Amino acid sequence: MSTWNPKSWREKPILQQPTYPDKDELERVLRELENYPPLVFAGEAKRLKSQLAGVVEGKAFLLQGGDCAESFSEFHADGIRDTFKALMQMAVVMTYAGGVPVVKVGRLGGQFAKPRSSDTETLDGVTLDSYRGDIINAMEFTAEARTPDPKRMIRAYNQAAATQNLLRAFATGGMADLHQVHKWNLAFTNKTEVSQKYEQLAQEIENSLKFMQACGINSKTFRSLGETDFYTSHEALLLPFEEAFTRKDSISGDWYDTSAHMLWIGDRTRQIDGAHVEYLSGVKNPIGVKAGPSMEPEDLIRLCQKLNPENEAGRLNIIVRMGANKVGEGMPKLIRAVEKEGMKVLWSCDPMHGNTIKSSTNFKTRPVDAVLTEMKQFFQVHRAEGTIAGGVHLEMTGKNVTECIGGSFMVTEEDLSSRYHTHCDPRLNANQSLELAFLIADTLKESKQ
Repeated sequence: MSTWNPKSWREKPILQQPTYPDKDELERVLRELENYPPLVFAGEAKRLKSQLAGVVEGKAFLLQGGDCAESFSEFHADGIRDTFKALMQMAVVMTYAGGVPVVKVGRLGGQFAKPRSSDTETLDGVTLDSYRGDIINAMEFTAEARTPDPKRMIRAYNQAAATQNLLRAFATGGMADLHQVHKWNLAFTNKTEVSQKYEQLAQEIENSLKFMQACGINSKTFRSLGETDFYTSHEALLLPFEEAFTRKDSISGDWYDTSAHMLWIGDRTRQIDGAHVEYLSGVKNPIGVKAGPSMEPEDLIRLCQKLNPENEAGRLNIIVRMGANKVGEGMPKLIRAVEKEGMKVLWSCDPMHGNTIKSSTNFKTRPVDAVLTEMKQFFQVHRAEGTIAGGVHLEMTGKNVTECIGGSFMVTEEDLSSRYHTHCDPRLNANQSLELAFLIADTLKESKQ
């Protein structure tokens, strides 16, 4: 019999957690959150798992993307709208040019907590707690701002609820209608080569829709033309918050984490005997686990057995993050080990986290060429192994930021300071994301041929 329960993670060693100075206040906030409505529903998570099972079988492709870390200060409907538009652009490119349905999952509506390489930060001889995301503390380098405050979890919940509500409205209220395909193009990208390529594709789609409409097929008669399924995800890092939203499904009796449709475990917190693996092993949501260069095949097999003991397709997403030119060395042995055991997993590529560098102007950045290279190598390895390249996992935004260098938009190191807005890691802007979408679409088309 399983001994798992929503609190069993508390008996395991845990990393990447804040130390709250007022334990009583922490427990009061958690009790309050336990009474709040869920952010998502078990039925939605089940539907996502079913769609991800199609990805495992090569019948669809997973697009997962959004903010590195959502913030309180930059919370605005326009930002959510623009990221939604950028993801819809990418999805329609992959669907139309690549010939496969796309499962859309945002890093939105709850992506507040961030792992850090050090528990503390020292500046001018002063040492304070590291910034761990707005759900925990603030960016300002003061003792008050960096002290973990449990009340921030309530503000994060309220912002996540508003974000979820707006995303549902966008997905079902008309913005996702394929007849709006021209309107998804963001103003600041409309003079670039990749944007013009998108406009040509949008015109082809519009012509196809006119023909279909003449045949009596339109968004009123076919929901899939006028609406879309859009899901949310975040790293399940701050486990007290996740525990507060762990609810029992009234239909199945299973436990679900109702803070998001999909959760994942980071490369820093994937210890087989650790609290994060223990927690996610018991909820029935689709889950992911990051696999970096240090992942050994035997460790991955143990994680698969722990996290997906029933070998259920659509349950487990292995998110590979090796770094450009490291994929060929690190990924084949993982694939072969999983294939040997007959495990049903979804393989997706995170081409962001292994390609972070420091610019000559002292900004943390990511070269778009390295991102594109890792994505290409991810597909090449799967082609060589005869396995399915199932998805992509991106830190990106619909905003006109200058955080990643290169791409057809040609962001230089000198440009980084002009619109560098991220609260943690650098994100692709909409134009750079669209460029990647065309690469993926071309690769998907080739694999089908």
